[in-house]
Amino acid sequence: MDIKVAYGEKVKAIRKSQNVSQEKLAELADLDRTYISDIENGKRNVSIETVYKIAKALEKPMVSFFEF
Repeated sequence: MDIKVAYGEKVKAIRKSQNVSQEKLAELADLDRTYISDIENGKRNVSIETVYKIAKALEKPMVSFFEF
């Protein structure tokens, strides 16, 4: 399993389940929209800080992004 791909798929699934656009997530997490796209496509190796920002923006515990 490629952890970057699995994490990206989880971010995308949670984001979509909340009807949040990539642009809105980027705004809430103080990240660039293209960075969110790259994460969701498994192209980025994100830092723990970025994981935290995304979890906080989507109001989910960080661990929920690693339940594959």
